[in-house]
Amino acid sequence: MTARGRTCTTRRNKAGRSRAYPEVCKLPRKKQKLDIEKIKISCQNCTLTDLCLPHGMEQEDLEKLDNIVERNHPYHRGEHLFRPGQKSHALFAVRSGALKSYCITEDGEEQVLGFILPGELTGMDGLAVGRYASASVALETSSVCELPYDQLNSLCAELPGMHDQIMHIVGKEITADQQMLMLLGKRNAEERLASFLLSLSTRYNKRGLSASEFYLPMSRQDIGNYLGLVIETVSRLFARFQEEGILMVDKKLITILKPDTLSSMVDACVKHSLASSM
Repeated sequence: MTARGRTCTTRRNKAGRSRAYPEVCKLPRKKQKLDIEKIKISCQNCTLTDLCLPHGMEQEDLEKLDNIVERNHPYHRGEHLFRPGQKSHALFAVRSGALKSYCITEDGEEQVLGFILPGELTGMDGLAVGRYASASVALETSSVCELPYDQLNSLCAELPGMHDQIMHIVGKEITADQQMLMLLGKRNAEERLASFLLSLSTRYNKRGLSASEFYLPMSRQDIGNYLGLVIETVSRLFARFQEEGILMVDKKLITILKPDTLSSMVDACVKHSLASSM
């Protein structure tokens, strides 16, 4: 157990040092028995409350929210929460694991739209026309909280803070889309991967996890698809970053050794973009 009471697993890196990893980073494999009581944990006791709920909610309001949340069976790798064109009915908040959001292009190809980590929501696109425009699929065994639209809408009318939080999340998604457009339009392959890794570092850190050492739940193919790069380029960049001492790569375990170097790659691109737009 860690100091915060989380169960951890221990592994050794290439240097032979032991390292403990909270279960939120790497969940039990499909064949392992899951702790159903942990999956059914209430909103009041959830460690991700500060990420997906408005600050300062009273106990009574939390109980109202908890009453509408549905906590179903965990989704295993490859299982879909919803698919494009499916009638929308709920938002989903990730409690553990990781999801991939994607759509299907006119050519029938998969286009990765993003990756959803614990404390983040998916299913927002279903609010527009009553059907999901994208799909969400589990990248590893994942547990989610399901918030039915109709009950959530009634609760938002009763709790203004909840409505404000939903609007805040929508605003963050719009900002993320804008940043992604700049990422694809202005940055080279090196800068794209650096931005992606720094973004994951920040998001993991907000969850109380290490900002410098984390597990990648997505494949190199998915990373390339998301960043607009072929898988060979992604693999080559990971190898190069490791050779230059920027990262240590052990399959899907990433250790950022020189975060300032990654930041300088991104900062240089941002400055160039600002200068070219003036």
